[in-house]
Amino acid sequence: MLDANLKTQLKTYLGHLRQPVELVASLDDGAKSAQMLELLNEIADLHPQVSVIRADDDARRPSFLIRRAGTMIGVRFAGIPLGHEFTSLVLALLQVGGHPPKLSDETIAQIRDLDGDYVFETYFSLTCQNCPDVVQALNLMSVLNPRIRHTAIEGGLFQDEVSARNILSVPSIFLNGELFAQGRMDVEQILAKLDTGSVARAAAKIDAKDPFDVLVVGGGPAGAAAAIYAARKGIRTGLVAERFGGQVLDTMSIENFISVQHTEGPRMVQQMEAHVDQYGVDVMTLQRADKLVAAKSPGGLHELHLESGATLRARTLILSTGARWRQMNVPGEDAYRNKGVTYCPHCDGPLFRGKRVAVIGGGNSGVEAAIDLAGVVGHVTLIEYAADLRADAVLQRKLASLPNVDIVTSALTTEVTGDGERVTGLRYKDRNHGSDHELPLEGIFVQIGLVPNTEWLRDTVALSQRGEIEITDRCETSVAGVFAAGDVTTVPYKQIIVAMGEGSKASLSAFDHLIRLPVSGEAVAA
Repeated sequence: MLDANLKTQLKTYLGHLRQPVELVASLDDGAKSAQMLELLNEIADLHPQVSVIRADDDARRPSFLIRRAGTMIGVRFAGIPLGHEFTSLVLALLQVGGHPPKLSDETIAQIRDLDGDYVFETYFSLTCQNCPDVVQALNLMSVLNPRIRHTAIEGGLFQDEVSARNILSVPSIFLNGELFAQGRMDVEQILAKLDTGSVARAAAKIDAKDPFDVLVVGGGPAGAAAAIYAARKGIRTGLVAERFGGQVLDTMSIENFISVQHTEGPRMVQQMEAHVDQYGVDVMTLQRADKLVAAKSPGGLHELHLESGATLRARTLILSTGARWRQMNVPGEDAYRNKGVTYCPHCDGPLFRGKRVAVIGGGNSGVEAAIDLAGVVGHVTLIEYAADLRADAVLQRKLASLPNVDIVTSALTTEVTGDGERVTGLRYKDRNHGSDHELPLEGIFVQIGLVPNTEWLRDTVALSQRGEIEITDRCETSVAGVFAAGDVTTVPYKQIIVAMGEGSKASLSAFDHLIRLPVSGEAVAA
């Protein structure tokens, strides 16, 4: 199951085990069970503190429990956690084996203090880059608190269960048998949902912070670069974001970041976060910006009001709130989101194996999604509003060569239809002839571009007709002391490397603005 390189790496990691670990298997006579047993034996052969036990005591087969010997501490995988989940497997082995978690003492205490019994089940796919964060967070919580139990379930292997629970998007998290959440979550986000008082406590701590010299709003590539460049100047720097990483977290493959031939979004985000932490930036996540109140005089403090009720103050601001997937805005889209309407073909494609789906959008993203899905689903219909596809010619040629793909152009999607539980089709209008059509299907993948996250800035800074923040070549906005960078702005070419360059430029401009302000109170460190 594991190649020589993976075995070597895993053997090194297992050297960090502090307590013996048992791999307790529940198997049947199927091929997947044989593969799982082979995997477990290979792991056990790598370290004397790991052993395999055949118990067949779990209804889901194949599955296995990673258990700290002599205790009830453990986590369970139903399915074979390879692909994106191999890291989750390694971390689970280490954490069950006593390796200390990389969490703050405050967060560990909060997990251990949770009152109640929590049985979590997470459905994942091996191609989902969002799923490992959830699996790893809940695994760690179950190791730290014996009243929390977690099973990570490979949806592609347990299709009957997925169908019975009407799961059409991963990760899908169930708590005590009821749907708890869908989509990427980390430990802090899960805790905020379980421990409702944590939101107010976090807001109070944020509200009490001293003013920043530079406050970055947004945690994507532009925000990370801006924070690093500001902190390197020795000035008080903060970064506030709903989640660190932004859209990069949802990017499967990155091959155009100069000097890095290939990486994946979540890995790049980890490296970005480590780099920001290196400079002591005050990072505040799980916070959504709500309102900007500009300083009333040069050198005064700008105020950033958050949805949590907290307020941050800063001498300069850098707005880098990025963009989000554009929606079709047709009847039925909201009602069937995560019930057939989805925005991530890599994550959710395996849940539609053998089924009929549509991809909305004929740009590079839409055509790439259709090509990927064609290898998994039964049939793909690509629907494009314009008369021609906009994707690169090489992608169009590849798409046209696939036997299970239809292409419909000059088509306006008008409605998503369903049976109350899940998508059953969509309706579209032929823009050339005005005729209406209905397409029966079970999944819709929307790939029609991005919309800037600027609703909270209306009537504060100047925005373009598309809602982007208008900036100068120095990343200045219409408000003195407020700068902006990245996909949220009018800068062309929404690319990671462009956003990082713009974030760096915005930070340098903010510093230049600071050193030219009239001296009053504390001087800015150089």
